[in-house]
Amino acid sequence: MTAIIEPRLPRGMRDILPQKMLQRRYVIGVVERVFERFGFEPLQTPVLELQQTLSGKYGPDAEKLIYDARHREGKEDLALRYDLSVPLSRVVAMNPELVKPFKRYQIAPVWRAERPQKGRYREFFQCDADIVGTSSMLADAEIVAMIFTILRELGFKEFVTKLNNRQVLTALGEYSGVAPALLPGLYRSLDKLEKIGRDGVRAEMLKNEIPDETAKKVLDLTELPVADLNAWREKFREYPIGIQGINELEELVQFAREMGVQAERLQIDLTMVRGLEYYTGPIFETVVTEPKIGSLTGGGRYDGLVGLFSKNSLPATGTSLGIERIIDVMDELNMFPANLPKTVVDVFVTVFDVARRATSLAIAMSLREAGLDAEVWYDFDGLGKQLRYAAARGIPYVVIVGPDEAAANVVTLRDLKTGEQIQVTRGEVANVLKKKIERA
Repeated sequence: MTAIIEPRLPRGMRDILPQKMLQRRYVIGVVERVFERFGFEPLQTPVLELQQTLSGKYGPDAEKLIYDARHREGKEDLALRYDLSVPLSRVVAMNPELVKPFKRYQIAPVWRAERPQKGRYREFFQCDADIVGTSSMLADAEIVAMIFTILRELGFKEFVTKLNNRQVLTALGEYSGVAPALLPGLYRSLDKLEKIGRDGVRAEMLKNEIPDETAKKVLDLTELPVADLNAWREKFREYPIGIQGINELEELVQFAREMGVQAERLQIDLTMVRGLEYYTGPIFETVVTEPKIGSLTGGGRYDGLVGLFSKNSLPATGTSLGIERIIDVMDELNMFPANLPKTVVDVFVTVFDVARRATSLAIAMSLREAGLDAEVWYDFDGLGKQLRYAAARGIPYVVIVGPDEAAANVVTLRDLKTGEQIQVTRGEVANVLKKKIERA
């Protein structure tokens, strides 16, 4: 006798059952519609990339999280994609004929060997939108305006997009005199300022071998009011890269405001650090402020990434939405529409008996041809069992064809939510159902 295999999943992976998939489809549908409203077009890239395509793009900490993959007889070193930005850069380098600016979106799974925990999985979907081929801050502002539109349409009320610039962070490192090898530790410490406060960050910096005098110099700089960017310019007068970063931030905010993003939705945060190595200019992260649930989107400008695959480098900017977290938060806060269907099926067609089976099958096919999602019963069970099945599935309408209905060339159409039922001619049942579904 063959041993029964224990049904279980690898750590950090999960099955998504139909009702959760419907929630996912709703969110992704809203995101896709907004992406396309802003002129982005869909792109698909392979699950597997050459290992050399992904290696060296994300920084040493992230590099450890890449899943290697190899066919037992394969001669290529492969890896599961870690994000969607590096594959995009490869696509652009391989297709120089693409019209620029090239605006694409991609919604697809990525894999990271992270420690699984609530809201963090090893396989998860990313929703990316990127613009390749322009250095204009208007492109970055459009990304921010698009994030604003998506979250608003999903029903989020209290959120803010934090803005910084990697050039400001570079200047901050130069200003403080931190040795290049210690800069990652400086940035990691600084990024925790809001969470652990000035004293906590100072302790972190000391732990990362940054001298106390230098730590104090950096922290004193962060005390400057963000509203007074001229004060920052004055501090960076000997560091042109920092002044350029501040100018870009001001431009980005101005353009975003001109596109209708409310002032309270934008917050310049000159201590915010995005983790990926390839960012070169503005960086942004959107956080929900009430309730405090952390960031839902992140992105920025990465002008050097395409150049890793081509002699002709191209500027690029984009964002990634944390679709998994958005779905989890919306579920937890009951943000999904009350009328979100529990099933894809519009109508369930019963089979009354053997004599009426052909009629039921013909009705089900006619409903499908009319564009409705119809399901039909397979066996000859009692009507009660069939109705209980339809109710358990959350199917809103049922078509019943018994001897009396068949003789009169009508069907009984029952609304399972209200219990109301009416008789409709077979030729009209599809139109009546469509009108009911539109009104629901």
